[in-house]
Amino acid sequence: MDGYEDDDSFELVDRGDDRPGVDEVDDDDDLLDDDDLDDDDDDDDDDDEDDEDDEDDYDLDDATEDDVDVAVSVHREEGRVVAQAMDLEAANDLDVLISQLSRLPGDAGAVGFVALDDWIFVAVRVRGRSVQVLLSDGAAAEDWPLARDVADYLDEDDLPDDDDDPTPFGDLGMFSDLGMSELDVESLCTDDDMSPIDQILTVAKRLGAATEVERIVDSFGD
Repeated sequence: MDGYEDDDSFELVDRGDDRPGVDEVDDDDDLLDDDDLDDDDDDDDDDDEDDEDDEDDYDLDDATEDDVDVAVSVHREEGRVVAQAMDLEAANDLDVLISQLSRLPGDAGAVGFVALDDWIFVAVRVRGRSVQVLLSDGAAAEDWPLARDVADYLDEDDLPDDDDDPTPFGDLGMFSDLGMSELDVESLCTDDDMSPIDQILTVAKRLGAATEVERIVDSFGD
C-alpha cells in the first residue's frame, strides 16, 4: 500500500484528566425499614430479569479473524512511534481495548484502531483517565459487538439503518490537536470512496505513524 507518508510535525498531546468528579454520597439519609428493603429486593430481581432480556436483545456473534481487517495500537515511546497488532479480544470488546491501550507506556497516551468487515472502523484514544471513542457508522452497532459497546458507552440508543448514509458516533474532535477538525473527521467517516483501512491510514499519517500502521495492516493479510 502506498501514498501515506508520515507527518512528523504532530505529536500526541497529554491533556490530563478533565472529567467531572463523582458526587459524594450523603451519609445522613434515613435508613430503610425491613418492608422497604423487601420491596427493594423484589424490584432488584425484576431489574435483573430486565437486564438479562436486554443482553439477549444484543446477543451478537463475535468478529472472527476473517472479519477483522486490522486491530492496531499506536503510541510514542521516548519520541519514537510504536505500532503493534492487537488481539482478537480487543476487536470485540471495548473494555478490553481501552484496558490494553491504557497499559501501553506511551509518552502521551495511545490510540487504537479496529477495522471490521471492510465496513467500519473504531478509534479509541486513551490519555490517562481521558478516553475518547469514535465509531465511523453507528449502524454497525446492530452487527458487531465492538460497535455495540461504543454505542452503549456513548448512550446512543437511536441507531441508524444500515441503508442510510454513514452516521458517525462519538468524539469527532478527538484528533483536533493533530490538525483534523470535527468536519474533517466527519467527512472522513462518511466518504464512501474510502475503505476503513484508508480512513485509518489517513489519521495515522497525522500521527506520524502511517508507515508503521501500514506494516501492521499488511501483516493481517498474511
